Parts: sequence; structure tokens; C-alpha cells
Amino acid sequence: MRPWVTELARRGVGATALDLPKSNNERAIGVFRSALDARPGAAIGGHSYGGRMASLLAARQPVHALVLLSYPLHRPGHPDELRTEHWPRIECPVLLLSGDRDPFATIDLLRSEVKSLHDPELVIYPGLRHGLLSVRVDAAARIAAFLISRAF
Repeated sequence: MRPWVTELARRGVGATALDLPKSNNERAIGVFRSALDARPGAAIGGHSYGGRMASLLAARQPVHALVLLSYPLHRPGHPDELRTEHWPRIECPVLLLSGDRDPFATIDLLRSEVKSLHDPELVIYPGLRHGLLSVRVDAAARIAAFLISRAF
């Protein structure tokens, strides 16, 4: 996440990269909760697993905004195992950025599932897979605009 922190800083958006334990979802969610306790009113989000953990917290407690980079909608090759059962409980604005060739998010399924969110904005990058670093300049500009439009 450090390249994202740097790119967002260039746009006047303060961000922090969090070290998430990958072996325990509850502990990872707790890292986000502690970060919000330290900075009340902050937006949360992350790439892939980090975004999923941030979204799980946003489904449990009020969050001002959520940014999801390459959300792992399903395991590669398993589009029938969606990871969105908690999305209808997310009440904050959500920005999702995804490549249209991401094996973790079949694009038609992602477009369909986004409808279960209360206030979504979906950005699709043609030709990209699970990583978005090659479009980080554009993506960071979109993230900054999204957060600024919501008075962050």
C-alpha cells in the first residue's frame, strides 16, 4: 500500500499503510478498528484482502467512506463462492476500482454485486488483472476526488 500512500499524498490526501495479519480475519479487522479509533472519521480501505477486511468492518460499524482496490469478489475459478454477503449492511459511500481481467472478480458479477451496496461508485480498468499499480496515478486521482466530494 505504500505506493498508494505516496500517490495520495501528492493529491493532498493523508493515508496510512496498515500491516494486516493475513492468518486471522478478526485480528485484521481489529487493525482497521484501531486505526479508526486513532483517526475518527477517516475513510478506510485497501487492496484485495485488505479491502475485504475493511469492508467487513464497515458492515459492522459506521464508517465514513470505503475504498476497495481489486476487491476479491471470489476465489479464481470459483465465481459461485461470492464474498459479498455483508455488502448490504455497508451504509457508507464505497469506491471500487478493479481490472476487467481480475481472476478474483469476474467483471459481470462485480457489476451485479455492486448493486447491493447503498452508495457505490465502480471504476473498471480495461486489460488489468488483480494489480492496479500501473494505473495508480489515475486511480489515486479518482480516490482523492471521491474522498474530497464527501468532505474528507
